[in-house]
Amino acid sequence: MLRLTRRQRVSMARKTLHWPLVVIVLLAAAHRPVAAQTDKGLIGKTSNGGGLGATASRAASSVKVSAEFTEERGGRSGTLFVTAHIEPGWHIYSITQAPGGPRRTRIRLNPSTEYRVVGDFTATPPPTKSTQPEAFNDLVLESHKGTVTWFAPIEFAPGVDPSRLKITGSVNAQPCDANSCYPPEDFAFTASLGQGPPSVPASAAFNPEELRRNIEQQKDERSLVVNLALGFLGGLILNLMPCVLPVIGLKVFSFVQQAGQDRKMALWLNVAYSLGLISVFWVLAALAAAPALALAEQGMGWGQQFQNAGFNVFIAALVFAMALSFLGVWEFPIPGFAGGKQAARLAEQEGFSGAFFKGVITTLLATPCTGPFMGGALAWAFYQPPGVIFAVFTSVGLGMASPYLLIGAFPKLIRFLPKPGAWMDTFKQVMGFVLLGTVVYLFTFLETSYLVPTLALLFVLWAACWWVARAPVTAETGVKARAWLEAAALVGAAWILLFPGLDAVVPESLEGLRLRGLREVMAARLQQRIENEVGRRLAQTAPDSPAMPSAKSSAAKASDHELPWRPFTTRAEFEKLLASGKTVLVDFTADWCATCKTLEALYMNTREVRELVEANGVVPVKADWTNYNPEVTAMLELLGAKQVPVIAIFPAGSPNNPIRFLNGYTKSAILEALQRAGPSRPALASATAGS
Repeated sequence: MLRLTRRQRVSMARKTLHWPLVVIVLLAAAHRPVAAQTDKGLIGKTSNGGGLGATASRAASSVKVSAEFTEERGGRSGTLFVTAHIEPGWHIYSITQAPGGPRRTRIRLNPSTEYRVVGDFTATPPPTKSTQPEAFNDLVLESHKGTVTWFAPIEFAPGVDPSRLKITGSVNAQPCDANSCYPPEDFAFTASLGQGPPSVPASAAFNPEELRRNIEQQKDERSLVVNLALGFLGGLILNLMPCVLPVIGLKVFSFVQQAGQDRKMALWLNVAYSLGLISVFWVLAALAAAPALALAEQGMGWGQQFQNAGFNVFIAALVFAMALSFLGVWEFPIPGFAGGKQAARLAEQEGFSGAFFKGVITTLLATPCTGPFMGGALAWAFYQPPGVIFAVFTSVGLGMASPYLLIGAFPKLIRFLPKPGAWMDTFKQVMGFVLLGTVVYLFTFLETSYLVPTLALLFVLWAACWWVARAPVTAETGVKARAWLEAAALVGAAWILLFPGLDAVVPESLEGLRLRGLREVMAARLQQRIENEVGRRLAQTAPDSPAMPSAKSSAAKASDHELPWRPFTTRAEFEKLLASGKTVLVDFTADWCATCKTLEALYMNTREVRELVEANGVVPVKADWTNYNPEVTAMLELLGAKQVPVIAIFPAGSPNNPIRFLNGYTKSAILEALQRAGPSRPALASATAGS
């Protein structure tokens, strides 16, 4: 018999003990819930409360599923609704969850010859999206909490009585709590013909603040931090202008000499100078903020200016004039008081007060170079809230003052200043072209009928600036004043002829002198083109038509498919409509908006859109912005819009997550959005209100 040494016996005993340990570990792992994506990351710990049976039971009871369907078109088709009620503290993942992460939810229907699903399931409300980079890198996670309903269109087989039909199936979902996800469960359901889709939970009521937060998250706008950074950069660029760069070193040296050997004193003198410089920008900020404060006192929201086409034309003209100044067509004038004797005496003072006034006067004397930039910044500021105006203008001032502050603290940095030269004039002219690009951008805010008249006005403004520049710098004040008056008269006359027309200023008795403005003429031409285009499109959809229909017959055809619009009255009434569980389509439009009318005729008031609106019980609402309406304006601002056309579709059950079209739309886009929003549903809140 083989005899083993003591060491060999101990080694074999250890190896034998390893196997039970491995089995125990594997069994423990099998009893643990699946590792889950949670708010805290990837966690896989067992929940307390009674072991495997208790946790599995809680997971299975965390989700309850119900279903029903409706019939439409005389029993030939309908909509299947499958609703999951998820207990608080639990969630499941969406049916569209991308692979590579949590397990997606699946809806399975048992085979049947009595019906068929003719479209994909859509969730309402849509899933909440989030990311957990530490667990799934950049994968977007889509989860549902509370109540979610999936709906899909169905068709019944010929001869099937929907009232006797039972649709069976299951929802395969993985319940997850705050720490773990549990094995997927099949939640069975049986759907029968119902009186309507599932009720909207009271928690899904319209909430303006929640809507505002959701819209803010969707916005793709520059943050305040970016605007402040751009303002600082703009102020820094101002130091490269021919009127500014040559004097930076001189000013800093004058403060160093005044302070003697005291470097702290030299720094504080530069700080006082910078404060004087920045104070000029604060005055400009106050001028820009004044209209905003005046609007607020009248109860009008900021952004209202976009509704005023005349205001947009004025801003475009202002920036264009500033660009011409940079390009050398004319020179921005120095404020008269800045060159006076009193201003000179203030600037000659020593100490902190003298340094402060030097900053003010130097900034004003640099107006021929910096004025156009300030004018452009002022034009931009007219569109911003007061707080943003002051913040950005302060950053511009800090940018312009930064060389004085840095060189005051570290005088040796002065050798890094660029040397003045002809390049500064070239740079100034390049900035002029940048401002011209801004004018092109401002044109995007103009209605189509304003484009040609505004372009004509800019040509007249160009001539006026050239006329002002013909007066020599050394000319007497009277000569300069006359040139300015003549230029102003030229621009004023052009404004009247191009926009309101002589009809607005000539009495009706002088019939021979009455003349329509160019804008009105362009609007009439545009309307005719729209009618012709609508007629052409309608003729294409009816190839058997013997001839191209007239504008009137086209309008008559279009009106056959006109949606049954309700007028938008007050926000309170609108909120009641949303609370009733309706899917609501809102068209923000105006009679003067040619784009609105074109889109409505070609894409909105069509047979396909009307059929889907009627099939889903969608309520179409028209918000007319032709004349100022504070209720409509408030809704536009709530949606993050500043002009029309705007389309907003509020889904039943998720009114705080509207589907928006801010830059036009197509028929297919509207149809897809209506399908995604889903049909109207009766509201639980309204049902319980009367009980």
